[in-house]
Amino acid sequence: MEDLITVIAKALVDVPESVSVRAVEKEHETVYELSVHSSDVGKIIGKQGRIAKALRTVVASAAVKQNKRISVEIVS
Repeated sequence: MEDLITVIAKALVDVPESVSVRAVEKEHETVYELSVHSSDVGKIIGKQGRIAKALRTVVASAAVKQNKRISVEIVS
């Protein structure tokens, strides 16, 4: 799942080498923290959060196949 998030994020940003994904295990779900360069945060979020929502939808769809609960947080 980390690879999927990383590939999508690197395709969207200007500074792909600053993209990192960290998995944090919580009670009943896994939270992936996506970190990008401060100048690229707007590109990952998109207008009215559309790109972030699409990213979360793709990851959630992939998680359904694995019977897992997954969420994505964008941190700077």
